[in-house]
Amino acid sequence: MRATHFGAGNIGRGFIGEILAKNDFSIDFVDINETIIDALNQRKEYTIELADAQKEQIHVHNVDGLNNQKDPDAVIASVAKADLVTTAIGPNVLPFIAELIARGIQQRRAEKNTIPLDVIACENMIGGSQFLFAKVQEHLSEEDLAYVEEFIGFPNAAVDRIVPIQHHEDPLFVSVEPFSEWVVDKTQCKNQTLRLSEVSYVADLEPYIERKLFSVNTGHATVAYTGAYNGYKTIDEAIGHDDVLSQLRAVLMETGNLLIAKWGFDQEQHQAYIDKIVGRFENPYISDSIDRVARTPIRKLGYDERFIRPIRELKERELAYTHLIEVVAMILKYQDPQDEQSVELQRMLKENTPEIVIQEVTALKDQALIAEIVAAYNN
Repeated sequence: MRATHFGAGNIGRGFIGEILAKNDFSIDFVDINETIIDALNQRKEYTIELADAQKEQIHVHNVDGLNNQKDPDAVIASVAKADLVTTAIGPNVLPFIAELIARGIQQRRAEKNTIPLDVIACENMIGGSQFLFAKVQEHLSEEDLAYVEEFIGFPNAAVDRIVPIQHHEDPLFVSVEPFSEWVVDKTQCKNQTLRLSEVSYVADLEPYIERKLFSVNTGHATVAYTGAYNGYKTIDEAIGHDDVLSQLRAVLMETGNLLIAKWGFDQEQHQAYIDKIVGRFENPYISDSIDRVARTPIRKLGYDERFIRPIRELKERELAYTHLIEVVAMILKYQDPQDEQSVELQRMLKENTPEIVIQEVTALKDQALIAEIVAAYNN
């Protein structure tokens, strides 16, 4: 089978590419990075190394590279013949590949291809595939959309694997953590016969998206901001100190209480999930910088993001959220002169009261909750 995958970066090659290869797909990687695309075309293979004591190596074969900037027609032809289309390109880039996918769909329709195709956005966002579909349909006619309704699916997905920023002499070599999770909403799939091994297909994706967002994303950011507040430079260094580790476990206990109350996750199983996450962050073979994980603090303070949303929902259920509030205060104090949002946030706090800034960046209207954050910030 053939897959067209948008995004030949570390996550694309080290996560999605690995799973596709294990399912016997040939893969057309689409990217504008000439070094990576040229290397893929020259070698037709690359190596993944698992970041643990064993350092197991996985060789991925039967791959090609397509430069969507230089050869868009080849990308369109690839989509037209694909059995699966995936992305790991970043939420902000999805709109820029939408037209190529739309034209590939139009070519499938022109060729009277009635084999169902699913387009799965494997991005760190909620509703990624449906967001991509909204951009794709801007380039489609009514007749095209009727064809899509029958034959093309855009099932949402939740993905989870830590792939730290890294630099190797070999541009294709990539190191990834052993753990990975890829969950797909099977109700949105058009091809109901294609089921990838090592991918979970579920009828309700939302609990899994929130479990990942409120555990992995909230937890990773908690380590970063608590670590930065205490003067540490890397995630593994920070979590090696009790002050950071205890803050992480306290935050994950709060978000865990929300997930159990909201979705009915089994308490013991969720505690095991938390323990696994903590172990992943403690992995000494993955060194991730705090400034990378902590970047874009304004975005991370968004109304539906990893801190404010669980705080809101915990308060609604009259459950504790004290430690989440403490981390929000640390985010407000976070300073990185190399990060535009950090600089902007500190400028806002110099020019306005904390109440005004918190209200603006979080979009909270609950004055009592804003006051709690202000009190923690002033502490």
